[in-house]
Amino acid sequence: MLLSEVFRTATFRLTLAVVAAMIGTAALQFSLGYSQAKTFEFRRSDALLHREADLLSRETAQDLEHKIRERATDDLRVVINEAGLFDMSHRYVAGDLRVWPKGLYSDGRVHELTVWPTEDAPYVLRILAIPVSGGRILVLARGLHMLDELRLMMRHSLVVSIVPTVLFALMSGIVLSHRALARVTVMHEAIDRIMEGDMHERLPSGRGRDEMQRLAGSVNRMLDRLEHLMDEIRDVGNDIAHDLRTPLARVRARLDRAQGGALSADDLRLVVGRAIDDLDQCFSIITALLRIGEIENARRRVGFAVVDLNEIAADIVDLYEPIAEAKQIRLDLLPSVGPVPVYGDRDLLIEVVANLIDNAIKFTDPGGEVTLGTVRHGDGARLEVADTGIGIIPEERQAVLNRFYRSDKSRHVPGSGLGLSLVSAILRLHNATLTISETRKQDIRPGALFGVVFPSAPPTTPTAA
Repeated sequence: MLLSEVFRTATFRLTLAVVAAMIGTAALQFSLGYSQAKTFEFRRSDALLHREADLLSRETAQDLEHKIRERATDDLRVVINEAGLFDMSHRYVAGDLRVWPKGLYSDGRVHELTVWPTEDAPYVLRILAIPVSGGRILVLARGLHMLDELRLMMRHSLVVSIVPTVLFALMSGIVLSHRALARVTVMHEAIDRIMEGDMHERLPSGRGRDEMQRLAGSVNRMLDRLEHLMDEIRDVGNDIAHDLRTPLARVRARLDRAQGGALSADDLRLVVGRAIDDLDQCFSIITALLRIGEIENARRRVGFAVVDLNEIAADIVDLYEPIAEAKQIRLDLLPSVGPVPVYGDRDLLIEVVANLIDNAIKFTDPGGEVTLGTVRHGDGARLEVADTGIGIIPEERQAVLNRFYRSDKSRHVPGSGLGLSLVSAILRLHNATLTISETRKQDIRPGALFGVVFPSAPPTTPTAA
């Protein structure tokens, strides 16, 4: 693994940002600390200057001049770095400060001035000048060398502390980046194998819960879904070919017979009619597949509104009641107390109820019964379609929702195996759940009970008058 790749990782760049933040924070702390120390030193120096000036101003002119001349041998030298005694014309009288500082006024205030000695480099002093007895001016000055020493000490401390910290942070960033890059490399290799066609390959997710492992888990779930969809596409393609091949083969055989010219006019019309029926079956399969694809793409959500599920059920019962009577099947709508609101597309919900009723009638023997009921279910609604037909065994209750699936007990009944697939797609669009159970347990013909639970409908917004 190249070191340049480690430097380009997001982890290392984040480490550099943290290091920069650490350096900036340390520099800010140094600046604030030095500013506070400078302010404190200024106040302390000014207080010392005023105190010493007050004490010296009480001396007589002769004693003051003596003290200024002899200050190198007493304690005044420790507190006051430089002192001078001048007359009112700013001419030197005594002390080690021999030249009146330029810009100094004897106004009793402390001034910060730069002194330019003839034999040394310039330096900054805090200077106080006050009139004293004898017509003279006392000048006291205190240097800022302690502040300079403090600045050098803090700067040295900053360098000594920040350098090892930055080095340790950079080393940690390199180690963490190397580790993250190794994990990403493993994921890249797994993705390359997936792109080469190995759809069973998955990203290493591990047992941890960091962001990389959560991302790998999400990608693996997406791959599981893609693999399932690809299997469905492959199975659907095979089922489409199988289901379309039979009616198309019958159409071809009948047209071949008609082309022979040995059929009468009545037989020819019969052959053409059956060929049209077979082609209609093919078109119905294609139309159903297109409908399922459109619904699964969620293109119909714009038509959602609050509708009465009980009203839809009543309309479907009125529509299918003659068909049920023709097959000697009793079709009943269970009474409901008040409307049963659901949030969805009315036309799609009609398809759901119609397909469930048609499926129930189709697999119920003459003399049987089909019931339809709608009730409020908590904050949502529940739709139930029950019949007394052949039923669905538990092992096939999930499989019947797949496209073109038909159980062995229902292969003699005409159909394409797409009705329940269409119902399942519509219910997924409505965030509804479908359950399949038996109507009567411990019976030769247990029947089937389809239960659909819809989520709560959102509150209706009043329209403007």
